[in-house]
Amino acid sequence: MNNIADPILEVSELHVAYGKVEALHGAGLQVGAGQIVTVIGPNGAGKSTMLNAIAGALPNNGSLRGTVRLRGQDIGSVAIEARVARGMCLVPETRELFASMSVEDNLLLGSYRRYQARERGYADQMPLVYDLFPRLRERRRQPAGTLSGGERQMLALGRALMAKPQLLLLDEPSLGLAPLIVREIFHIIVRLKQTGVAILLVEQNARAALQAADYAYVLETGDVVLEGPAAQLANDPKVIDTYLGLVKKAG
Repeated sequence: MNNIADPILEVSELHVAYGKVEALHGAGLQVGAGQIVTVIGPNGAGKSTMLNAIAGALPNNGSLRGTVRLRGQDIGSVAIEARVARGMCLVPETRELFASMSVEDNLLLGSYRRYQARERGYADQMPLVYDLFPRLRERRRQPAGTLSGGERQMLALGRALMAKPQLLLLDEPSLGLAPLIVREIFHIIVRLKQTGVAILLVEQNARAALQAADYAYVLETGDVVLEGPAAQLANDPKVIDTYLGLVKKAG
């Protein structure tokens, strides 16, 4: 068990159904402040469903049960916008950028909630974002639609950071990216941890996720079947055989 005295995120007995088909069967996890926690598993295991349920991005029509606590407060009935205001930010696998707007304007949209709240220095994360992603600074005047896949992922991460989140939810950040870019993105994710933000990472690239994370959960057909320190799971025979296989042996 990911034993944390005061977890920033605590999820328990999470059930999600699509019609009569239940995608999650009482799943649970914890994330500590400044910790990277990953959820790995095959396609269709329920990983993105779990992340969207935590973020409040699923319809509240009775198909979702369980407890989601952010810094000890139950946010199960809290709208997605209010969860963002409380410090939670989701980076979806689709990235959802505004292609015709400039890179810098896309970043500024990430701080819009802070601007609405009349927060002084609402754009104060911009130097940090440009430090983490120098290519975004170089391309700040370009339309987002002209960026490469890796740069679009960087922009999606940067935009989330503009909201000054305490908890970042990352859905398949390596999706569709070349191996070299994947390594770069994961190096950046590890650097993000050094800023103090907690990260819940859903990822199909098990090897990269386990190398970056502190703690890991394995999700299969809606159930958490294995959990433990990421380094320990990376050496677990079942995980090696099922998720790492020849890639680990060759690496």
